[in-house]
Amino acid sequence: MVRIGTRGSLLARTQAETVRSALTAAGVTTELVVVTTAGDKSIAPVREIGVGVFTTALRDALADKTIDVAVHSYKDLPTAEDSRFVIAAIPPREDARDALVARDGLVLGELPAGSTVGTSAPRRVAQLRALGLGLDVRPLRGNLDTRIGKVASGELDAVVVARAGLARIGRLEVVTEALEPVQFLPAPAQGALAVECRGDDDHLAAVIATLDDEHSRVAVVAERALLAELEAGCTAPVGATAEVVESIDEDGRIFDELSVRGVAAAIDGSDTIRASAVGKPSDADALGRSVARELLDLGARELVDVTEPSTPNVSKGESTDA
Repeated sequence: MVRIGTRGSLLARTQAETVRSALTAAGVTTELVVVTTAGDKSIAPVREIGVGVFTTALRDALADKTIDVAVHSYKDLPTAEDSRFVIAAIPPREDARDALVARDGLVLGELPAGSTVGTSAPRRVAQLRALGLGLDVRPLRGNLDTRIGKVASGELDAVVVARAGLARIGRLEVVTEALEPVQFLPAPAQGALAVECRGDDDHLAAVIATLDDEHSRVAVVAERALLAELEAGCTAPVGATAEVVESIDEDGRIFDELSVRGVAAAIDGSDTIRASAVGKPSDADALGRSVARELLDLGARELVDVTEPSTPNVSKGESTDA
């Protein structure tokens, strides 16, 4: 019996169920085990509670063999590797874009100045303010139903959440606009799952590895390398996206390239710095770090290190970037 650990929210359990179903289809006997994390217990914003707030308890359960596999939203994992564990699979990634859920079916550019938009992710706060639309950005945590419910109730005019989460729980009908990376970059590894097991469990790691998606892995490696090179955590005002794209050489031959884009933004929206690079998928880590170094050369350190006071009056639930 392989015990698969997950947080207890609907989104987390749905994500873990996709992994459980795939392993079951491969002939593995499995069960889900719900693990309560610090992020589930606290009402404070994630950047106040600390790095790993949604993942440490799952890793502790792996270490003490309460569970055999942990399923994480990859963006919630600390950038520093933990030698006790291995990310045995990154399954095919969901659409990484952020999504707007707004009243009256409005898109972002149609929201009047002064409209209230809910999000507590510094990355989203900074990019929303940088658009110069005069929006009133409000703190927000809670599970996805709680967040989108604040729009339905009229408490907020809109919220920004990860499209991937809504896709996984079957709520895409509430999306009024998918925010394109050209104006709004998602969190590094957004939409990707990390399926983790103990590093010394070679047999189980090999079984889980059958779920791995090569393109998803190289994209996540590049985005996480960018974040690590910036020495920024998952709550920093940093966005990144990478994707494998087809290119054609001068002889007409088709080959894969990895495109990487990154942004660092001032939390008050006063400045944004962007950089990009294209290279071989096999150079994913180096590409991500090269984009980060360009951001740093352009002054990203000052933006990443500055945060604003946060408001603790938020609900328990998903990570700020869900």
